[in-house]
Amino acid sequence: MNARYDVRHDLEFRYGAPVRGSVMTLFVCPIEDGRQSLRDISIETDPGGTTFEFDGPFGSRGHFFDRHASHRFLLIRVRSRVEVGHSTSLPACLDPDGWEALHAATGAPQLSLMLQPSRFARMSPLLARFVEAHGIKAGADPLASIRALRSTLFRVFEYAPGTTAADSPIEHVLETGRGVCQDYAHVMASIARSWGIPTRYVSGYLGPDGDNLSPGESHAWVECWLPGLGWSGFDPANDCDCDDRHVRVAVGRDYGDVPPVRGTFLGTAISSLTAHVVVTRRTPAWNNLSRQSDGVPLVPKE
Repeated sequence: MNARYDVRHDLEFRYGAPVRGSVMTLFVCPIEDGRQSLRDISIETDPGGTTFEFDGPFGSRGHFFDRHASHRFLLIRVRSRVEVGHSTSLPACLDPDGWEALHAATGAPQLSLMLQPSRFARMSPLLARFVEAHGIKAGADPLASIRALRSTLFRVFEYAPGTTAADSPIEHVLETGRGVCQDYAHVMASIARSWGIPTRYVSGYLGPDGDNLSPGESHAWVECWLPGLGWSGFDPANDCDCDDRHVRVAVGRDYGDVPPVRGTFLGTAISSLTAHVVVTRRTPAWNNLSRQSDGVPLVPKE
């Protein structure tokens, strides 16, 4: 049976002084593809106004809005309902010619792009020393090598929210050994690409097991392209192959391509952003998704 989720994603900007306008781009809409279906989505803002949809990079679906009224806060409330199909378990390894088949396919433009270094996913002298210190190297099989890399990162890094920021380079997690899911994903993508495995960054949500609530923030992992399997997901922060708990929102070279929110404001003020995500796994009998969501008025928290 497919997994069905309700997702609540609230983003709140606070400004130290009134600003005269805000312009924002969002990547908060779950992907629709052969395995995942978007059943409904609503995006509300305060100050209110029109929100526009556009086709983003790498097939991701983005939204854009501008608000020209004076304001000291900006609230964005996203409510989505998504269905994720059951994942087929990956094999233990590829065919004996796995590396040869992989290298023969990576000349295709859509794959070669995900072999290139990017702003947050790139090799560096510090990463090279990290790889050597932990004995990280590609083995005889690409799939087994990816899983071994995933497990190593899970073992040597400590998951510690608040220790890095959205725009932190990978050097921060390499120096301290502490970071969050996007740091794990950037390090894994950097190393896998250096082996010749096309790897892309995935932003999304991690659904809970069973019919309960998950109060965690947005999640991130990687997808590697492998011969005979295509794009396959690997979650280094949880040391697992991706399954129907992983709700895909956007894909890119790294976080910089598809942040949940990015924008600017007109004025002189210090800004702060608070994000809150709740994912609910639903039973087969769904109610209609109300455009008023949970009935809570869209007002700032004091």
